[in-house]
Amino acid sequence: MNGVHDLGGMHGMGPVEIEKNEPVFHSQWEARVFALNLACSFHRKWNIDMGRHSRERIPPAEYLAATYYEKWLRGLEMLLVEQGLVTAKEMKTGRAEKKAAESRALGAADVATFLRNRRHARLDDDVPPKFRPGDRVIARNMNPTGHTRLPRYARGRRGVIDRDHGVFIFADTNAMSRDRKPQHCYSVRFSARELWGPGAFARDSLYADLWDDHLDAA
Repeated sequence: MNGVHDLGGMHGMGPVEIEKNEPVFHSQWEARVFALNLACSFHRKWNIDMGRHSRERIPPAEYLAATYYEKWLRGLEMLLVEQGLVTAKEMKTGRAEKKAAESRALGAADVATFLRNRRHARLDDDVPPKFRPGDRVIARNMNPTGHTRLPRYARGRRGVIDRDHGVFIFADTNAMSRDRKPQHCYSVRFSARELWGPGAFARDSLYADLWDDHLDAA
């Protein structure tokens, strides 16, 4: 979707601040939000792409004002309500309206096994590739209303297939309808000047991982 989350190439956002020796979590509550996301995904009510899309749907002003894990928390709140695990009133008040249905929770002893058994995006489906390394392609110029892994700055730009990663779940449809739509994912090389104009350094390039449905032959 076209949203404020797609910040690549946008002007006026200021420099990227690099924190020296940045910790994994700045506060204990951040670690708890991360753990809550893992624990709630144990119920298989949503997939990783649905999780990304929930954060993309945060209202723009709220999104820009939020820290990284505040976005994770807000997206999780959306999913919990949308998937019927809690009601909007329960989320607002912090109180259960009725006794929860019997369901197995993710206990501390189960975490290691759950993480080892998490489903991966790579698939074994026999799907022929549309492109091969060295092929010239153009990223589709599209404006989807749902989730997409095609960044706005690359749409309509010309690049070259650098490598074929193999067959993967197509994130765009997986987020919207749980349709895995297996297809090849490629590393596509774009010159910096193709993306950012003549002011970019001539020797610089950017590599983006894009799927068959994001690309056309150039």
